[in-house]
Amino acid sequence: MPNYLAPDVYVEEVPGGPRPIEAVGTSTAAFIGVAPDAGALAQDIRAVTNWSEFQRLYAWAGQASTDLSQAVFGFFQNGGQRCYVVNTGASRDLPAALNLVAQRDDVAIVAAPGFTDATSYDALLSHCEGLGDRVAILDAAHDVPDVMALTQVARPAPAARTGADAPARDGADRPPPGELHGLRPRQSDDGYGAVYFPWLRVRDPVNPAALVDVPPSGHMAGIWARTDATRGVHKAPANEAVRGALDLTYHLTRAEQEQLNSHGVNCVRFFSTEGVRVWGARTVADSASEFRYLNVRRLFNMIKESIAVSTRWIVFEPNDETLWKSIRRDVSAFLLHQWRDGALMGRTPQEAFFVKCDRETNPPEVIDAGQVVTLIGVAPVKPAEFIVFRLSQMDQRSDTQGLGE
Repeated sequence: MPNYLAPDVYVEEVPGGPRPIEAVGTSTAAFIGVAPDAGALAQDIRAVTNWSEFQRLYAWAGQASTDLSQAVFGFFQNGGQRCYVVNTGASRDLPAALNLVAQRDDVAIVAAPGFTDATSYDALLSHCEGLGDRVAILDAAHDVPDVMALTQVARPAPAARTGADAPARDGADRPPPGELHGLRPRQSDDGYGAVYFPWLRVRDPVNPAALVDVPPSGHMAGIWARTDATRGVHKAPANEAVRGALDLTYHLTRAEQEQLNSHGVNCVRFFSTEGVRVWGARTVADSASEFRYLNVRRLFNMIKESIAVSTRWIVFEPNDETLWKSIRRDVSAFLLHQWRDGALMGRTPQEAFFVKCDRETNPPEVIDAGQVVTLIGVAPVKPAEFIVFRLSQMDQRSDTQGLGE
């Protein structure tokens, strides 16, 4: 407190209302792969904001496209605004590239276009699970002889052994008789990944006269960003047109999608009247998991990061009732805004969320440990995945009372 020695009028500024919690960005992507110029900025990470900038940094005129360049083009074509790029060069060293991506806190989407083996799947999922603030987009394999293989988890190829003690290789890489080679990524219990099938057929961004097959991850990342901008992160990025996609490498039937959807494989479908559309919004979590829907996982990521970033002022504050009241006020104001935007379910704010920070959550032993504990509960909106209309016959009535009710 200041000392007042001379008689006068003193005006002081004091904190008034809540400290606003701002929602963090959810649409910045990171792409990993081999650039058209494999030696350009190899094993370095650069931010890119448009296709022309990518060409200037990673491709010379006349060079052939790669999975990475096609994914970045599809990202911007479908609504993406900003991404990071890591050119692995000929080494294709995914772990080293992921270490670079881990240093960028604003990344919310991670993809390695065309990396479709079990080891790459695990590296991408482990990266996102460890950091807890981003989601991986995984590409299914390009060649899938049997769609049912996408319901079985992929296994890494056995390590090659040489020398006199090496076992015979005859049939070593083949599954047992009657068993399919699995092609699906492993399960992520908390839903930190989403896989898409099949690949897209598009015009080559370098040679528009040619049609090429491209992994879907870049286009899907752009659709995620577009949906975030137009509807919000709480909206499932599905039933959206895939800009630039002229066809698919495989046309799924409804019966096939019934099998894949329950195993967390998001399908891209071709409809005769609408064209190519994303027709799935699940993660690779278990079908009974509370994070089986992609928008729920990404909404929780946004809420976690937003609160963590905007409440750093709390650190080293006196751990008392005044602080607890401020925490409840600030977090409640943020969640109220999310509810009004349609991200939370409930007719009233009380049904949509709660924030508890008081003596019950902060007993003396917690305070003595230097901790302040806040319990937050939210009711996220879930996508309407199965639309059911129950139609029945009715007796003819003499009036129209009740129609439309």
